[in-house]
Amino acid sequence: MVFDYIDGSAGIGWGEDLNLAAIANVRLRQRVLVDVANRDLSVTVFGKKCLAPFGVSPMAMCNLAAPNTDRALARLSAKYKTPLGISTIASSTLEQYIEWSEGQAWFQLYFSGDGTQTFKLLERAKRADYRCLVLTLDVPEVAHRPLDQRNGFTIPFRVGPRQLLDFVTHPRWSLGQVIHGMPKMANFQAEGFHFDRTESRGKADWTTLKQIRERWQGKLIAKGVTSVEDALRLAKEGVDGIQVSGHGGRQLDALPPPIQQLRAIRDAMGPDYPLFYDSGIRSGEDVVKAYAMGANFVFLGRSMQYAAAAGGELGLAKWWETLINGVSITLALIGKTKLDGMSDSLHQ
Repeated sequence: MVFDYIDGSAGIGWGEDLNLAAIANVRLRQRVLVDVANRDLSVTVFGKKCLAPFGVSPMAMCNLAAPNTDRALARLSAKYKTPLGISTIASSTLEQYIEWSEGQAWFQLYFSGDGTQTFKLLERAKRADYRCLVLTLDVPEVAHRPLDQRNGFTIPFRVGPRQLLDFVTHPRWSLGQVIHGMPKMANFQAEGFHFDRTESRGKADWTTLKQIRERWQGKLIAKGVTSVEDALRLAKEGVDGIQVSGHGGRQLDALPPPIQQLRAIRDAMGPDYPLFYDSGIRSGEDVVKAYAMGANFVFLGRSMQYAAAAGGELGLAKWWETLINGVSITLALIGKTKLDGMSDSLHQ
């Protein structure tokens, strides 16, 4: 059921499938006789140099994939100086993440209920010296996810006979969790903090955004945006960057392919506004495609958890290296030495 939780999508899964197909259909122009012997994969995000052109999207309860996944992701982020999204419902505290990542972590915030817990978490992130806040906007309600319902998967866990049988029949995973302790929503173990995953987040509106903008003096990124109209207004309201995202196909099954919306939003916003992208990235070549479609930086989600589940920290490191090599080789094949000015690499 943990695999199904990580791998699953909203509804029937057509939205995720359509976006994967749309990414596959992005064509790149191959160029020849260009000196590409020296390639620079670094990019700059909010004035800081990142040594890799991708980072990690905020994901709930990463330690479910394998023990110590949180720390392993943070170490990679620190090594490559790349942003690491920290979920509101992470399995390690926001204070641990900012320390492990050597300051690279970005805190992802959900608005929920009447906002009391939301604003308390915002203040806590300030005290922990976070510099970037990622406000996720595409979850006014948790979507219908059939696999989770079929498996009886909830956060926090409710273990009944069916779940117990599932754990017993997967001893490698279960023994690891027993030895290291079953993951919990770490940010809500402190006194005065609580979280209900089923609690409505539907009250958030433009006034809410204004309140958050007034309280947060650091960089504010709006995540889960696929509408050109919303992107333009968010920029007008003082948001510092937009993360174009379909939540990995886990929210609205009828969503248009986010990779195509990225191109539309870039065309509307002009060349200079910071746009980030996640959803459907599965390879180094996909990373390059997202840059060509208008991204300033790219985030990955599921594939990081797959790598951790398969091989722990070593598996993650190997996957990271594989992605970097994929980006580098793709740049060579299209006659590029860096990821700036990539729009002319699209095959129209």
